[in-house]
Parts: sequence; structure tokens; C-alpha cells
Amino acid sequence: MVRLCRKFLQNLPLLNLGATKVQVIHTTVIAFADPKILLLNIELELKSEKENAEIRLDDPTKYQSIVDAEWNIIYDKLAKCAESGAQIVLSRLAIGDLGTQYFADRGLFCAGRVPDDDMQRVAKATGARVQTTVNNLDKNVLGTCTRFEERQVGGERYNLFTGCPEARTATIVLRGGSEQFIDEAERSLHDALMIVRRALKHAHVVAGGGAIDMEVSRALRDHARTIPGKAQLFINSYARALEVIPRQLCDNAGFDATDVLNKLRQKHALPDGSGKYFGVDVNTGGVVNTYDAFVWEPALVKLNAIQSATEAACLILSVDETVRNPRSEAPDAAAMPGRGMGRGGMRGGRGRGMRR
Repeated sequence: MVRLCRKFLQNLPLLNLGATKVQVIHTTVIAFADPKILLLNIELELKSEKENAEIRLDDPTKYQSIVDAEWNIIYDKLAKCAESGAQIVLSRLAIGDLGTQYFADRGLFCAGRVPDDDMQRVAKATGARVQTTVNNLDKNVLGTCTRFEERQVGGERYNLFTGCPEARTATIVLRGGSEQFIDEAERSLHDALMIVRRALKHAHVVAGGGAIDMEVSRALRDHARTIPGKAQLFINSYARALEVIPRQLCDNAGFDATDVLNKLRQKHALPDGSGKYFGVDVNTGGVVNTYDAFVWEPALVKLNAIQSATEAACLILSVDETVRNPRSEAPDAAAMPGRGMGRGGMRGGRGRGMRR
């Protein structure tokens, strides 16, 4: 899931693989058709020697041969990458300016410091295998996709891999004017995806839109009338608490919760039971048979929600006394000596080593 705090982009295609955000080193080539992809876990840049590195020469003329050897090593690595037949070179580690220019001159795209999770997604989707050396590269370690493109989305540049042969995922781009809006959209979308995932794993569903809550509330109220004593009050309170779900749905949709709840109570009180599937209709502000309208909830999710809420309420009710220190709530409580202070920190006290 990609988060972008910008205005909405029209006609953004759904990608077969994630829009991999990387620290891109730009080249002139930004699009490839059926490219070969090489994934590396090595550095392709010249690095300065460590401070404690030392080379001793008995002949000053040999210094240039050492410098040339260092350049030959990096050029040999770059040449092997280019000879492998790959058009896209991605590395977990840095690719320096020398490597960038080398690949650009040969019409290749490269990007360094690719995050590990993005590298793993590219490897799984394209069939490429991450290499820790450039020796003996063959076509079996290269991945492929239908199209690779580097595109500007908002204020960021993203690498788009489309038509990946092994991809089983899709990328959803969230865009908004503020971080708060994006956070709320991401939470809502994540909840929706997890509900669908749970529904696929557990096929039992119940009517949504507050229908199951109203039906359980009605059943509890009917059961409470058969119980004498104070237990009847507890069950009625529990039944009234279940009505919070449809009431909150009405408030979120901007409808009159009292009017909608009265309609729901009337539907669920029908003697023939024909109204047990009626819930809140957020489109019209009335009530609708949510089961026929395909507004469902996984039964396991609803059971877990009711159980968790019941356990939390029981835990709060089990607290019969709260112990607090009124002195700690005073405005000057910070200036008062605490339990962790030593005896020498108290005014007028005897510190260790002081005369009696």
C-alpha cells in the first residue's frame, strides 16, 4: 500500500506489483518492454579506504598500478552486469555515480539502496533471484515483467512493474491533502481487507449494518422478561449496549439515529421473524434487508468483537476500589521529595559521612 499526500491522480492504473519506492538514481531510460531484471546485494561504487588501511610500496611507480586495479575491479563488476542481458539493475546497497553513468551509456536502468521488503516483492513477482556476486550470471537468475516504467506520482518517483508472471498482489495508491486523511483512509481500507480475508477463510456470515446487533438485543430483552430479580436489569443493560452499533452507523452517515432505531425495533419485533435481517441503510437513511443487499459480516469477527467487549466491561466492573495518593495531585507535588530520593537529598537530613 503506497501513501501519497498529494492531490488525487486521475485514471491511475491498478498495478500488478507494488509501486516500489526506491532511492532512484535517474537515467535517461524510463520505460522498458519485456525487460530482464537483475537483483543484487553488492555495492557498485568506489569506496575510500578505511583509516587504518595501509599499503607499503618499495617502488613509487607501482602506485598507479594499485589505483588502476581498484578501477578495474569496479569496471569488471559493471561489465558483467551489462553482459548478463539485464535491462533493469536493482541493488540493496549503493550504486555510485560511476555505475549510474556506465549503465546509462548502455541504455540500462539502475537503482541503489532498494529497501529489503521491496526487493523481496520484486523477486517473488518477477521470478528473479537476489545475487551476492556478479560472477557466472545466467538467464536463470534474471526476472522479467511485461513492462517496467519509472513514473512521477505526486512528489515522488516510483518504479512500476506491470504484467509480472508470478505476481499475486496489487498496489493501492492512497492520496489525500493531509496525513490525517491518509491515515484514516488507510485504517478503513485495512479493516475492509481484513474483513474480506477473514470471510474467505471462514464462510459463516451474518447480516451487517447493525442487523445482527438489533436481533441479539431483541432476543436478550425477551429473555430478560422471563428472569425475576436484579439479573433482569443486567440483561436489559447488555441489550441496550448492543444498540450502540446501529446508532453509531447512523451518526457516522449523518442520519437521525432515534428515527432509524425505532424502525429497526419495529422490524425486529415482528412475530413471524421476517425482519431479523433488517439493518441501517446508509444510502437512504432508512432500513433495509442487509442480507439481501449483500451487507455481510463474518460471524467469527462479530463473535470476537462481542466477546472482547464483554471481557473488557467485566474487567472494569471488577475494579471495586482505586488507591490514589492525594498529595501527589497537588500543584507543588513535583517539588516534594519522592521515595526514590536519598536521605542526603532531604533538607535538614544527615547525609552519609556527616558529623552527628
